[in-house]
Amino acid sequence: MASDQLQVLNALDVAKTQWYHFTAIIIAGMGFFTDAYDLFCISLVTKLLGRIYYHVEGSPKPGTLPPNVAAAVNGVAFCGTIVGQLFFGWLGDKLGRKKVYGMTLMVMVTCSVASGLSFGHEPKAVMSTLCFFRFWLGFGIGGDYPLSATIMSEYANKKTRGAFIAAVFAMQGFGIMAGGIFAIIISSVFEAKFPAPAYADDALESTVSQADFVWRIILMVGAIPAAMTYYSRSKMPETARYTALVAKDVKQAASDMSRVLQVQIETEQQEVESKEFSLFSKEFMRRHGLHLLGTTSTWFLLDIAFFSQNLFQKDIYSAIGWIPPAQTMNAIQEVFKIACAQTIIALCSAVPGYWFTVAFIDVIGRFTIQIMGFFFMMVFMFALAIPYNHWTHKENRIGFVIMYSLTFFFPNFGPNATTFIVPAEIFPARFRSTCHGISAASGKVGAIVGAFGFLYLSQSPDKDKTDAGYPPGIGVRNSLIMLGVVNFLGFLFTFLVPEAKGKSLEEMSGENEDNDNNIRTVPIV
Repeated sequence: MASDQLQVLNALDVAKTQWYHFTAIIIAGMGFFTDAYDLFCISLVTKLLGRIYYHVEGSPKPGTLPPNVAAAVNGVAFCGTIVGQLFFGWLGDKLGRKKVYGMTLMVMVTCSVASGLSFGHEPKAVMSTLCFFRFWLGFGIGGDYPLSATIMSEYANKKTRGAFIAAVFAMQGFGIMAGGIFAIIISSVFEAKFPAPAYADDALESTVSQADFVWRIILMVGAIPAAMTYYSRSKMPETARYTALVAKDVKQAASDMSRVLQVQIETEQQEVESKEFSLFSKEFMRRHGLHLLGTTSTWFLLDIAFFSQNLFQKDIYSAIGWIPPAQTMNAIQEVFKIACAQTIIALCSAVPGYWFTVAFIDVIGRFTIQIMGFFFMMVFMFALAIPYNHWTHKENRIGFVIMYSLTFFFPNFGPNATTFIVPAEIFPARFRSTCHGISAASGKVGAIVGAFGFLYLSQSPDKDKTDAGYPPGIGVRNSLIMLGVVNFLGFLFTFLVPEAKGKSLEEMSGENEDNDNNIRTVPIV
């Protein structure tokens, strides 16, 4: 209850929406804008990389990345993200949110630029360099997840906390869309300046030498928005909850928040009382074990479905004829077509889904949005998969695109947003960043399963129709059925996640409640 809280924490919980809330959203959100741009822009250029570095003389189709290379290029950033989420999540609880926040941004800026560089011109050298720097780019991106969510949750008031955290995460939609728009612009400029014939007309000349700059520019531009927010991050004060409850400096917390809220907050004199149980101790597992299982499992299952769709949607577009056969285009035209498809899907379904969550999360709650999202993702996956042959007919392609768009709308007005929000609300302050990092890392393990697995599973069962270098798979239809089952499991595991709507962080974490031994984990006022 509020009466059991420090005045500084109660002041944050009941504060009216002010300019500092929007400032925090912008500062944290630009990091997520960059995260999304960097993670998803690789799907725009993988076809181009195949044409440039893996051209086969005399082949009727353009070159493609070998399966192992494609898996590495698409998945290595996720591996780095897992490490970053665990490391920076832990570090955020040990050193403080602010001290670590700037580190992640500098890693992202440096590695975004470095991703467009190469040590040599041979395919092996270029791909090795790309994978090396994208791993460390993922490392920086990973740190942004727990820190951004935790900082926003600890700054927000309890009435609109969900919307504020969701608004930070919603910048991911704009990042995906910005990647597509920028790729459209760059490919249009290069196509106008360096026109080339289609691959079927002249295989060698269809990929102009200047195309090598296209993918590098697209990857490197991701550094710009991150660099623009570094100064603002460095000026943010430490969150009051970390300062008061973890660092146990109530006076400093009150001083910092007095400046932020522009009100005088009286400083309490008593010591912070706490029962110092450790992470994964029996006491932690008793209080939060099922919660952690709920946040990790739902994020894991969500990302299997979400990232398999995002990273390889270009293959689905090709399968239904929305993107012309590769041999009918030159290399830069193919980038343009893929970018257009990704941008349309982001604009029409992904971005609206994020902002529906912002609008409704503090009205209908996290649980309702997540359970609804998983349910409709499952429904639309099965609706696409069961009559899949129907959707591949030319006259039904628009219907397929609409249905496929809805499978993006409901993750974002659903578990893609809530799995990010809830772990920042339900764990104690001294474990909050760590537990969010663990939950997020579980999600990225799911992303790897989706990204790597979909490369192989979606291949045609007919070995004559598979992409070069891939063994026969189970086909797109059966892959979509599997994703429907994954969403059903996510629906079930959502019942382990508590509702945080309208409650303070201390209420959710149990930090202001007596336990059986009458010991509190926040000060008694």
